[in-house]
Amino acid sequence: MAFADVGDRVWVTHADRLSLTVTGPFAAALAGDDDNLILRGMRELGHVAGIGEPSLAITLEKTLPIAAGLGGGSSDAGVALKLATKALGLHLTEAELAGLSRVVGADGPMCLAARSAWAEGVGDRLTFEPALPPLHAVLANPGRPSPTGAVYCAYDAGATRSADRPDPPADWSPATVIDWLARQRNDLQSPAVALEPEIGAALSAMAATGARLTRMSGSGATVFGLFEDAAAAAGAAAALRDNHGDWWIEATVLGGDAATAGP
Repeated sequence: MAFADVGDRVWVTHADRLSLTVTGPFAAALAGDDDNLILRGMRELGHVAGIGEPSLAITLEKTLPIAAGLGGGSSDAGVALKLATKALGLHLTEAELAGLSRVVGADGPMCLAARSAWAEGVGDRLTFEPALPPLHAVLANPGRPSPTGAVYCAYDAGATRSADRPDPPADWSPATVIDWLARQRNDLQSPAVALEPEIGAALSAMAATGARLTRMSGSGATVFGLFEDAAAAAGAAAALRDNHGDWWIEATVLGGDAATAGP
């Protein structure tokens, strides 16, 4: 699990009741969502702390696409939990926060930590990996949602393959890490592409930019390409925007703990 230096933004302030305001280019997709992951996390925090619903006003600037396989919602909830804990003067340990973050999903503890990590089990066993170097990347989303539940159902209906934690790369230089990653796989990619062919089109478009490695992120629909340096990533992002102006496209840096400590 590696985190990017692009994402949503979250603010938390004191108020007379719990509320969530969503702004930004992808706000409309969350309109009227009373079970938003941020609100789910806040209610669990109040329950664990014994204070009921926290009296906080939360603002989310939604700049990441929805159902994009980027962990955006879980990361937003993780940051909101950290900010709310501080604002309310609660003294919860990291382990306690990680435990209650599971209410938002299996990736809750990972996104709460927001650090490069090996994740095992259902995402509950984390081993942080500070050796992962910064990797220059481009993210591209074709504007089609890829609901996690549907992708997992399609995966379960197919011929599943065993998965074990691979041995680490021979060294942690960027070139070696990219070669090592190229030998790994995302088992959700094929079922996601079968459900949404535009993901396949995005993978092909990314590969055509000269990316050293192209993969789907999580359960989709975002794909990523890894590049030699920042200039190559910026050039690839520009080329993709020229040919796919309606896609969400961002050059970014993954891993190396260079990502922001948030979504």
